[in-house]
Amino acid sequence: MIIVPRLSPYSHIFPDPRTASKEGIVAYGGDLHPQRILAAYKRGIFPWFNEDDPILWWSPDPRLLLFPDDIKISRSLKKSLKKFEVRVDTDFRSVIKMCGAVREETWIVPELIEAFCELHEMGFAHSIETYRDGELVGGLYGLSLGGAFFGESMFSLVSDASKVALVRLCDIAKKFDFDFIDCQIPSEHLKRLGAVEVSREKFLELLDNAMQKSGKYGKWEDICF
Repeated sequence: MIIVPRLSPYSHIFPDPRTASKEGIVAYGGDLHPQRILAAYKRGIFPWFNEDDPILWWSPDPRLLLFPDDIKISRSLKKSLKKFEVRVDTDFRSVIKMCGAVREETWIVPELIEAFCELHEMGFAHSIETYRDGELVGGLYGLSLGGAFFGESMFSLVSDASKVALVRLCDIAKKFDFDFIDCQIPSEHLKRLGAVEVSREKFLELLDNAMQKSGKYGKWEDICF
C-alpha cells in the first residue's frame, strides 16, 4: 500500500511523481504559494482538490497531451474561427473565475484564483479569451514553463468559443516553439480535438526535455489574430 506523504509547510520540494498512488496522488497539504505551484508543474505535478478537502497534488497515469501540430480543426470549427475575436492576457481574472463559475463542483476556489492571478502578474499564467460583440463568451487559462503550456481549464458560453481559444493556443504554441500542451486528465472531448494519452513515464521524459527550453515569459498582450 502506498502512503501519500504530507508536504512540509517550509519547503517546496515534492516527491518523485513516479511514487504516486494508483489514482495519481503524489502528496497532500502545503499551500498554493506561487513558487510551490511552479515547483510542482516543473515536476509534472498539479493541484486538484475539492474546496473542503486538503490540497491534493496529482500526477496521473496516463496523461493527456496535445501536440500543437496535431490539433484537429473540423469544417465547422474552421468557420467558427472567423466568428470570434480572440484576445490574449487582457482579462485573466475574468477567465479563471468563469472557468470555476460554469461548474457545479470546482477546484477553482478563491485561494487558487488568487494564486494564479499572482502567477499571471509574474508572467507565468496566461489566458486566451474569445469575444463576440465585445462580450467575453469563452476562453482558457494555464501556465507556461519552458517549452510547455499546462492547460488548466476552459469555459464556453456559446458553441465553439472554448475550441476557438484552444486552436489559437496551438497557434501560439507553434509560434513559441512549445513542445506540447498538457491537458492533464484524459477527456474524450479533447481527444476528438487531437489530444492523445501518454504514459506518465513518457510524459516525464517529454517534460524534462521541455524544461530545458528558455520559454516565453511575461504577459502576451501583444499577440494578435
